[in-house]
Amino acid sequence: MIKARKFIVLKHFNGKPKKSDLQLIEEELPSLQNGEFLIEAEYLSLDPYMRVYMLRYPIGSTMIGSQVGKIIESKNPNFPVGKKIIADVGWRSHTIINPFRCNVEYEFRKPRLLPDIQDLPMSLYLGVLGMPGNTAYFGLLEICKPKKGETLVISGAGGAVGSHVGQIGKILGLTVVGIAGSDEKCKWLVKELGFDHAVNYKEGNLDVALRKAVPKGIDCYFDNVGGDISSIVMYQMKLNGRVAVCGSISSYHADASSLPKATILQPTMVFNELKVEGFLVSRWDNRWNEGIEKNLQWVREKKIRYRETVVKGFDNMFDAFVDMLEGKNIGKAIVQA
Repeated sequence: MIKARKFIVLKHFNGKPKKSDLQLIEEELPSLQNGEFLIEAEYLSLDPYMRVYMLRYPIGSTMIGSQVGKIIESKNPNFPVGKKIIADVGWRSHTIINPFRCNVEYEFRKPRLLPDIQDLPMSLYLGVLGMPGNTAYFGLLEICKPKKGETLVISGAGGAVGSHVGQIGKILGLTVVGIAGSDEKCKWLVKELGFDHAVNYKEGNLDVALRKAVPKGIDCYFDNVGGDISSIVMYQMKLNGRVAVCGSISSYHADASSLPKATILQPTMVFNELKVEGFLVSRWDNRWNEGIEKNLQWVREKKIRYRETVVKGFDNMFDAFVDMLEGKNIGKAIVQA
């Protein structure tokens, strides 16, 4: 018998997540049935969406998330022992999967075998070669539809998605400006990733700093954070500017009843004839491999660089999750089991 460990929800998050909201428990897994296989988690993803999506699931559910796991037992010839797999099975150490039916509490995408990427770490399938990479790829190309020579601004630029978006922007010949929350992140964006400018929103006047960086205005805005930062950016957009709304990290801890009144954005949207569109990357599930293959090509050509903030130990999932929500990670946040 394999004993699996998993984090379950005792209380839905209200404000900043607390350790008492989750509980780490053990469960004995049954013997495998025909068609099933057993995976052991190797890398687990931490992403901002988990904070709000978990509200959709009942108390007692396993905390959601993707992981790269290794098949350690199998009664399915299509999923042999030793192969690596990506699966949306949540914060679990071991999981029995039947690929022909959903036997977990939730499933965003079907589990799939991962090809060996040789000298590159398999954890990249949770970052530049996974959901964040495809969010950057499709969100920028399909929503913003940037043209060479235009200006692109990204909020949350020091995270997994934002840092990737900016590098694609440079590949496409854009002037790229990142907004991040520390001098260390800003230095990384400019010195290592090739951003033209980076602004620390916690230092000085963001409106003034942004106008200095992009005096002629902004064509494309990739929004990961919402809130006051996004209001400032959108009032500096050019005529026919495009905004891809990917997330709203600034409000994820907030009680909806206590949120501040919204900045009036209609004037800039109307008079600058802006296109503002929210999206979920699942819209492009039928083109998933396209994004992975293109991002892998750019990684191999060293046009896309990546950075991972890796915390070791399955027991540290919660602390690493809160650190990610508070922006303490640079690049992709991952737990190595």
